[in-house]
Amino acid sequence: MNQLNLKRTLTLLILPGAIFLLLFFLVPLLFVFAESFRDAEGALTLARYGEVLSDRQFRHVYLRTLKIALIVTPLAVLLGYPSAYVIVRLPVGRKSLLMSLVILPLMTSPVARTFAWIVVLGRFGIVNETLRALRLVQEPARLLYTEGAIVVGLLQLFLPIMVLTLVSALENVQDDVEEAALSLGSSRLGSFFRVLVPLSYDGLIMGVTLVFTGCITAYVTPAILGGTKVLTLATLMRLESLVLMNWEAGTVIAVVMIVTTLVLYNGLRIYRPRNL
Repeated sequence: MNQLNLKRTLTLLILPGAIFLLLFFLVPLLFVFAESFRDAEGALTLARYGEVLSDRQFRHVYLRTLKIALIVTPLAVLLGYPSAYVIVRLPVGRKSLLMSLVILPLMTSPVARTFAWIVVLGRFGIVNETLRALRLVQEPARLLYTEGAIVVGLLQLFLPIMVLTLVSALENVQDDVEEAALSLGSSRLGSFFRVLVPLSYDGLIMGVTLVFTGCITAYVTPAILGGTKVLTLATLMRLESLVLMNWEAGTVIAVVMIVTTLVLYNGLRIYRPRNL
């Protein structure tokens, strides 16, 4: 009887959040998905997908967006794992300080954080002025409005999310497990890859999904650091929808973005390396 009451209580607690997600997330998402398969008269058709997918510019932008996401995500993992490992192993006081430093960028507007890179990467920014002072370049290098600028901006934007996700996963791994691996002859590096990574794999999947999805769907950072010269899917969708008023193409691009992230997430969930 107590278990039945507990289940009813949990259901009542979950119900408002479920209804909110259903009405304001799933329903609009299904509406966009359905509209992408309708023509102007409301009939089902794949013509919109044929027009968009056959467009050379779309394919070029899609591959560029994938390339940027596939660069930023591994870099976030390489930088995030050691940082999360150190944070988890620190005493409580230092751990709280570092966690505050990780969370602090998330409390700042992405627009302000992205505009700060203009000061760093601009024609007369910190990087160019340093290179000229060291006499490494004669003329200011073109750092803004490039794919590299977008990669740097997105990495700075999503690295805290990766660190927080990995910290949560590594906190659930007991210290005794790593000590046992060391006592059995494993090295620090070996225990990290053979023990810590497998036990925190679910957190890694979540972090990779959040970062990759953020890179695919990000608009502010590519729009500011890439400008009109380096388009991504998000900036192309805005161009098609709000500038060219081609809502049909914008809808298809939105669906492509959603499907791409779902394929990645399900692929990571299904595929698990043998040693994990």
